[in-house]
Amino acid sequence: MPAPARVVVADDQTVVREGIVMLLGLLPGIEVVGAARDGTEAIALVARLAPDVVLMDLRMPRCDGVEATRRIRAHHPGTQVVVLTTYADDASLFPALQAGARGYLTKDADGEEIAKAVRDVMAGQAWLSPAVQSRLLERLTSGPELATPRLPDGLTSREGEVLALIADGLTNIEIAHRLHISHATVKTHINNLFTKAGIHDRAQAVRYAYRQGLAQPPGNSVT
Repeated sequence: MPAPARVVVADDQTVVREGIVMLLGLLPGIEVVGAARDGTEAIALVARLAPDVVLMDLRMPRCDGVEATRRIRAHHPGTQVVVLTTYADDASLFPALQAGARGYLTKDADGEEIAKAVRDVMAGQAWLSPAVQSRLLERLTSGPELATPRLPDGLTSREGEVLALIADGLTNIEIAHRLHISHATVKTHINNLFTKAGIHDRAQAVRYAYRQGLAQPPGNSVT
């Protein structure tokens, strides 16, 4: 018999997290080796336990699922990430896939779907729920105007969002509320985008956003 897939579950809602752990415990071929309350805990568990797969929620405090996925894939390439979330919108889906998630499930998935996603990503394949597949197909067939834009200096889509909100005058706390991420995650995104773009303060960030077309100066909006 092959060794069971070693899985870490990351979800900030206790009832949901414990329910997923309980469900996985009933599935053959899966062993839950840890559970995390946020992305920071998930990263620490991966470093300590080296699981095969992390089932990752997206909207969590301290470090959200996208940033946690990016760090795990960068530093622990032997661990795959399958997103398990309530959301299948573009703002959730595409950043997660760009961060390195190999699977994407919504929380209406049953145990069989979760087990198949775990097996497939361990085998080097991608696994997307039917709803997510439909969303990707819709995006790809909607015309080039909806294609994900290439951002300058290697900025991620989330870093581009944060930069645009800085240019709109939002504080870090306001950005965190707008994007449903933690204050610490906002600061991490800002540090990353400042380094990539070679800028040192918010004034330079605003000028950079205007110059790169990521935000429009006041009075220059198109009607």
